[in-house]
Amino acid sequence: MDVLESVDALRSSVQKWREAGLTIGFVPTMGNLHAGHLSLVEEARQKSDKVIVSVFVNPLQFGPNEDFNRYPRTFEADKSLLQQYQADAIFCPSVDEMYPHGQTQTLVTAPEKMTGILEGDKRPGHFDGVTTVVAKLFNMVQPDIAVFGQKDFQQFAVLQQMVEDLAMPITLIRAPIVRNKAGLALSSRNQYLTESQRLIAPKLFVALQSVEMAIQSGNRNYESLCQSAVQQVISDGFDSVDYIQVLNSVSLENPGVEDKSLVVLAAAKLGNTRLLDNILVIM
Repeated sequence: MDVLESVDALRSSVQKWREAGLTIGFVPTMGNLHAGHLSLVEEARQKSDKVIVSVFVNPLQFGPNEDFNRYPRTFEADKSLLQQYQADAIFCPSVDEMYPHGQTQTLVTAPEKMTGILEGDKRPGHFDGVTTVVAKLFNMVQPDIAVFGQKDFQQFAVLQQMVEDLAMPITLIRAPIVRNKAGLALSSRNQYLTESQRLIAPKLFVALQSVEMAIQSGNRNYESLCQSAVQQVISDGFDSVDYIQVLNSVSLENPGVEDKSLVVLAAAKLGNTRLLDNILVIM
């Protein structure tokens, strides 16, 4: 497995693979890898000849109250895991390599109607950082496919819109959420949960399942369903709920009566740990 720290080294490897007629799969990460990330690597391995995984903690997507410097960096452990899962290369650029002009740079901005809600409402500017870094990574790697996890559902929808709007010749794949035995979506944030909080955390998914079952049974009063789910989550022991919403799974707009593909999205806090989850509802 190659460890590539510069854009030049990355492009050299990609060029050799292209000349050999090989397809390239790409998995962008910020490191601190867990089984959820590794499932994305497996997905990319199944659908391409060569797999590149980027490990880069992106300063642009951290807000003023979010500590970029405290984000877990576990590169040696990540490298060992990626070797086990047969990644062909790790692209691990420095901040200076990714942003040689510092904060003075072109930003890629997705439509406000998709980025100003949910996570974007709570973290202003976050998605500008995401779309900018992913656009740069796509230009550097030039993959055939890129694999993202469903857990960050809004992120995937925003990036899909970006790829379509900018006519990028890349197929995005949304891989299913990986959960532990209790149903908790795997996340780097789970490591901050206490033992008692770990017993409460899976109940967020249970609340989303109750919304899904009600919708599948014909209930279209989405606002009432979400209010009930919020009350359920609070009664289960969560400290607060940022949102539980039902949206169109493609546009992230409020669903119409005829919409057949929906997503129920949630963000809630246990202590200082903020958990995300979602569930697709296909009718």
